[in-house]
Amino acid sequence: MSGRAVADQHVVAAERATDREEPQPDTTEPTPQADAGQAAGTATDGATPGGQPSERRSGRILLRRGAAERIGKPKATEDEQFLQRRPPGRPEFVDSDPWRALRILSEFVEGFDALAAVGPAVTIFGSARTAEGSPMYELARTIARKLAETGFAIITGGGPGIMEAANRGCREGGGLSVGCNIELPHEQFVNPYVDLGIEFRYFFARKTMFVKYADAFVILPGGFGTLDELFESLTLIQTGKVRDFPVVLVGRTYWEGLLDWMRATQLPAGAIAAADLDLLKLTDDPDEVRDIVRAYAIRAPGRRRGDDGR
Repeated sequence: MSGRAVADQHVVAAERATDREEPQPDTTEPTPQADAGQAAGTATDGATPGGQPSERRSGRILLRRGAAERIGKPKATEDEQFLQRRPPGRPEFVDSDPWRALRILSEFVEGFDALAAVGPAVTIFGSARTAEGSPMYELARTIARKLAETGFAIITGGGPGIMEAANRGCREGGGLSVGCNIELPHEQFVNPYVDLGIEFRYFFARKTMFVKYADAFVILPGGFGTLDELFESLTLIQTGKVRDFPVVLVGRTYWEGLLDWMRATQLPAGAIAAADLDLLKLTDDPDEVRDIVRAYAIRAPGRRRGDDGR
């Protein structure tokens, strides 16, 4: 049989098979979500009161108008997923942790790469809820400006409140304004006064940058996050991981009650030593903050870690 004849037989067989197939009904039904997705710029049920589509940031991914649900993106942040406890048996996360470890490593690599050449710097902490124009906002702004004029970069969490005030004052003083932002369930935006911004998913990677590239901590009134950063810095000094590291508390009225409790309760209980309390400096004077930090920088230039290199 010739090749042409074989080809003709295949065509006839295919046509007969097609004739035997029943037409399939169209089961696709329009949905409000699909309709909304077709119309670019149309606000969905998740829109804000002003009519703008709601949005969410997950690492370097921006999600709007229900995109997270469409691609199956979990609502939990990376930190929440990492710390979540699993039921007995072989947990699912065991198989995904190697990939998560690479993401963690990438945050350290990118943070080190971005901040390696920042030079002398001071990390400033405080509440994200402090209102613009309030006395504490203006005090943070003044402190950062004076430190910047002295030659220090300013590192903050990059968000609003005290962080914004510090980045703003740094820019006014001609310094390099750095913001290490974090992914949160309720989005924390990068304030407009950040010159160098780095996004983090994991708190521990972010906090490493705060310590590694700072010559001092200046801590203004704040909440749990501020207290976490305060006591982490004290622990690092107490255990010798960093040495001669100034920790300056700003706001006598706010911090004196905590210091009184440490003297009256922790010290008699033997939980801390009298020398540990000397690690903290308390002031309301921006000039004194600047002088404390500058004196340390002159005494121990570039000496941010322990003598053993830790």
